[in-house]
Amino acid sequence: MSNQKLNSDNNPNRVLYPSSDPELEKFNKRLKANGKRDFVVQETLNRLLKKLQVNRVVLYYFYRQWEGQVTFEALSHPQWSIYGSTGADECFNDEYAALYIAGRTRAISDVEVEPIHDCHKDFLRSIEVRANLVVPVLLDHQQLWGLLIAHHCESSRSWLPSDIELLQDAAQALAVDLAYLS
Repeated sequence: MSNQKLNSDNNPNRVLYPSSDPELEKFNKRLKANGKRDFVVQETLNRLLKKLQVNRVVLYYFYRQWEGQVTFEALSHPQWSIYGSTGADECFNDEYAALYIAGRTRAISDVEVEPIHDCHKDFLRSIEVRANLVVPVLLDHQQLWGLLIAHHCESSRSWLPSDIELLQDAAQALAVDLAYLS
């Protein structure tokens, strides 16, 4: 027991072993940073859901060039979950990416009347979206890391300038937090 020490809560049943392995220390540091990042992202989405009063707010993360996945979500009801959805990647191309890298915000009040590509419209219908608000999450104002998206599913919705500004501000704050915690 010479290399063991008691945990800070003095619980004799839990033992900590000091580590001199730099890889293990690096892993533990990354794990802790990821936990903080996940907390910040989830709290941001929860706050947006409440303030916007929508059915769903998601973070769509690009894990490969223009291929992504919903990695976080906040929901008004579990029925609206699309967690893990890979989206309509075949619809998202360099042209759309360039628009979001340039800071595009896309506010659709009703997917049934908005002139959008059939591919995009079919995808939004498949996840029961009626109104859609999308802003980019840009690292260093140039790398498209993901999209912060609010969905209203039960009816159409006219997005207010304050809704758009709220989502834009949240995306900018997330980009700063993600850069800091990475």
